[in-house]
Amino acid sequence: MLTGVLLILAPLFLGFAISLSNRRAMTVIHYLVETMVYLILGMLGLGLGQMEGLGSQLSTMASQVLALVALLLLCNMGGLWLFHRWRPLTVNRAEESASPGYRRLIMVAFKPLIAAFAGLLLGYYLLPAVPFIDQIATGLLMLLLLLIGLQLRNAGLSLRKLLMNVQGLGIALVLMASSMMAGVLLIPVLGLPWNQTLALTSGFGFYSLSGIVIGDAMGPGWGGVAFMNDVLREIIALAIIPLVIAKRPALAIGYGGATAMDFTLPVIRSSGGLACVPVAIASGFVLSFFAPVFMGLFLSLG
Repeated sequence: MLTGVLLILAPLFLGFAISLSNRRAMTVIHYLVETMVYLILGMLGLGLGQMEGLGSQLSTMASQVLALVALLLLCNMGGLWLFHRWRPLTVNRAEESASPGYRRLIMVAFKPLIAAFAGLLLGYYLLPAVPFIDQIATGLLMLLLLLIGLQLRNAGLSLRKLLMNVQGLGIALVLMASSMMAGVLLIPVLGLPWNQTLALTSGFGFYSLSGIVIGDAMGPGWGGVAFMNDVLREIIALAIIPLVIAKRPALAIGYGGATAMDFTLPVIRSSGGLACVPVAIASGFVLSFFAPVFMGLFLSLG
């Protein structure tokens, strides 16, 4: 178990320790990360498609995803609502900009689902069991974490300023704490050891990593559950941000989790104005960094 957590954390911290100033190199890393994410998600689907008795397990997996999404939504929104009451954030709707194009965002949100589903179909109907697929996936995961660490370090953001953004840091901490609470409540529902259940609730919307890390440690079935849980978080966030950000900005920014610094940021900006942007970036950065840390630590316990 200790070896497993080191495989997750060591490349992430190594990448975060390296400073790059070459813009071309960062562009290459960006596209390499995107390509690797879809490749590894395809491999996750491939492993899921080759599971014995997959058809009989799909209904069980669907109920597990539903339980995760529902309880996380309830606990996250409750915690973020309390945080908003304690430290309200004022939103200036007069700064509102043009719509970021919801059709395009929804299509982008479905791209990881398509990659995983394509792998599932290949694994179920066409490809035989691939030898050493677990070792290949682990190697790719380590490289992906190294590149993600590089991206976080070299995103042009001041770590000191991010951590001093009280609103953003508070939202991130509340989302982490409420996700842990949901994990505790889910232990009897999912029937897993406490550490594995808390690992499942520690993805914080980082779908491109959670399904891979969980799948590598707990098998493709649970990897698929973790992946779907965090993809659905992103899709739900796109729907609720315009509805609640005017009166409850902490809920709109926080529920998107790690995606607040990238994918859902255009919607946050257009719906809530410029005041929400530094808060969203700070919150999303903290959650992006700590999602693999928490998953790795929980999976190494028990």
